[in-house]
Parts: sequence; structure tokens; C-alpha cells
Amino acid sequence: MSVAQQVFLRDAMRRLNLTRDVFATRIGVKRRALDTWLLPEGSQEFRAMPEVVNRFVTEIVENEALLQKYAQSAQSGPLRDRIAAEGKHQLISVDQFTRESVEEFCRVADQMQPIARRQKVSRVLEGAVLGNLFFEASTRTRVSFGAAFCRLGGSVCDTTGFTFSSMAKGESIYDTSRVMSGYVDAMVIRHPDEGSVAEFARATNIPVVNGGDGPGEHPSQALLDLYTILNEFSRLGKLLDGAHIALAGDLKYGRTVHSLMKLLSLYRGLKFTLISPVGLEMPEYILQQVGKHGHVIEQTHSLEEGVVGADVVYATRVQKERFAAEELEGINLDFQVNKAIIDRCGKPDVIVMHPLPRDSREGANDLSTDLNHDPRLAIFRQTDNGIPVRMAIFAVLLGVEELVQHSLRDVTWSPPSHIGPDDSVFHGMD
Repeated sequence: MSVAQQVFLRDAMRRLNLTRDVFATRIGVKRRALDTWLLPEGSQEFRAMPEVVNRFVTEIVENEALLQKYAQSAQSGPLRDRIAAEGKHQLISVDQFTRESVEEFCRVADQMQPIARRQKVSRVLEGAVLGNLFFEASTRTRVSFGAAFCRLGGSVCDTTGFTFSSMAKGESIYDTSRVMSGYVDAMVIRHPDEGSVAEFARATNIPVVNGGDGPGEHPSQALLDLYTILNEFSRLGKLLDGAHIALAGDLKYGRTVHSLMKLLSLYRGLKFTLISPVGLEMPEYILQQVGKHGHVIEQTHSLEEGVVGADVVYATRVQKERFAAEELEGINLDFQVNKAIIDRCGKPDVIVMHPLPRDSREGANDLSTDLNHDPRLAIFRQTDNGIPVRMAIFAVLLGVEELVQHSLRDVTWSPPSHIGPDDSVFHGMD
């Protein structure tokens, strides 16, 4: 850099006419990191700016089109309007997000953390009712959505499975959606058929959230996964731009990796390594969509080769429930991410993730339990993040995110300092 880092960054902010907060958001870094880069080089707290950030900012200020784009006002209407699905305040796909809107969403999730950690309570959704309509088995997602809605003061009505719904009597999706809309203020839908949640959403004007539609998408899971990665990277002093992400397991039917890969592609210069058994590769339409962003995409059937150099290893189970019996024949299910492979082939600070549930039985070909006490395993920090992220979804879609900070009050009970007895110090709750 021919000029001092401090001068370079101050000039960039001046030309973009952005405050420090907005500038940090626009280039995808934490405000506290930007503050250290803006200090005089002789300062004890000064930190050198990563080369990837230097290149990114240089590209912006030297390209007139990018300069105009990044100089636009950060506030262009409520977030729920900017991520609307066909003009409605609904969350059906991660395709509704831009990098700017997803990072703004993550800041809303940050505001929910004191509530999720049992330190504060809020009643901004008092009187509102959530309909949890799960036509496919679920534990984590259904309870997580319900808990998130309740922690904002709302109440929840649950239904699980076709057997206990009127659809078992032949009722259409349209009729079910329209009737339920008269009873509740928001709906979370999980359905085994891809595209069914979008059909539910078209029949109503109330907020609808896709809780998973067959092998299609799982946008709330992708949002909490991205939120987890950003938090873990912040702890490690890394940026998501330029990262190496390994996705392993059933990439054909695993809807979590479909949504996550598309959401991650909003960042810059990523390398994706896709590791799967033969016959369970990532769908071509996902590869084409992500490939348009210029990321490097490699595919392999070897776990040991695939995890080398990865910053994140995201494992998934084989979705046996989505196979016809004959489809499983010939597929190698010996595909376990375990401590031996991570120790031998992974980076010392690799982050190991999994959307859960995992098969924890002995001999199961899934994420091994022998990583349970390894600080590189982030699965429980990941699931804990589901509460603030899903709270943020409801707050944004129902338009109350600006009210949360003013509604907080201290809890009246005594919560534990850590949720689980074996929680890592990295959990951030101590």
C-alpha cells in the first residue's frame, strides 16, 4: 500500500460518504476490527488490515460503478420489505437475501442474544399466535421456532404429521393455509414435498416461514449456519471472504447444504469443496447458481482429501427417508467425519458443523461422537444460535425489530451460566 492504511481507509469512507458503522457493514467486517485498522501505525492497538480487505476496498474506490453502488444509502426501507417474497413478508428461500440484507439480519440476531441467553425478556409479540405446521417429523426446528416466538412474548399452536391434519381427509394446501391464516398471525411450515411451502405462502398474506420443504431449501437453518460461521470466524480473527468451505455427506437430498451454499455465495472469493458418496452429489442447478459468483468449486468422493485446508467442515447425514429402497443399493454409506480424520487432515482451527440430527449410535456413518469434547466442534453453539436467528426472523417479518431494544427487562429467575455441563468456553456465556 503506497499510503498509510489509516489515510487509505479514511479516504475511502470520505469518498463513499459512509460512517464507520455503515462502512464496516458494507465491507463485511466487525466495527471493532475497522477501529483497529484506523489507528495510527504507532499505536499499541493498531492492526494491519488483511490483504483481502485491502483488495476489496481498492477495487471499490477505483471502479466508478462499484463506488456508486457502495455509496448508496444503507437504509432503503424496512428490512422486511427488502427481503419480501413476491411482495409478501414471508421467508421461502435464501434467494431473497443480498449480502447487505443478510448482514443487517445478523445484526438483528445479535440484538436477540441477551433474550436467547436468558438474561433479558421481551414482550414485543404479546398477543400474537404462531401456527407451527409440521407435516414431516421434526424436533429441533419445531421446538426452536416455538421457543423463539415465545421468547418474544407470543404463543404457539403446534401440529405434527399428516395423520393429525385435515389434509389426511383430502383438504388442499390452499384451503389449509387460508383457514389457518384466520387463526394465527404467522406460520412455520415443514412439508416433505419440494415447493409445497411456497404453495402455502401464495394462499395467504400473513408471514410464512419455510421450515424445510423436502429436498428443496431450509432457509432458517442456512441463516443460523451463516451466523455461526461469522461468529466463529470473528473469534478466530478470520474473514469469510476468501474462506475454504467443505460440505460433506448427502449433498443431493440435504436441503440444508443447498440453502447454505447459495447464501455463502453472496461473499467473495470462496472455495467450496463438495464431498459426497457417489450418486449423492450436489444438484447441478445449485452448482450453476453458485458458479455465477465466480467461486472455486471442487468435487470429490474422498473425505480425507476434501477436508484438507478447509476452514469449515460441514457434515450432513444421508437422508435415507428421501430414497426409494432400490436407490440405496450401490451407495457407499461408509462416510464418517471423525476425530481421526479431522486431526490428520484438518486445520488446527477448523470449525466442524452439522445441522443435526446426527446418528450417534455406534458404527453409524455420520458425524462421530468422538469429537464431542473437541472445541473445534461447533454443533451445540450452532443449535443455540437457532434461537436468536429465528427470533430475528419473526421480529423482522412482523416489523418489530426496532422495538426490541426498548422492550428489554431483566429476567426474574436464575438461569444457568452455561446451558450444558460440558459446554466449551468458546460458547461465550461465561
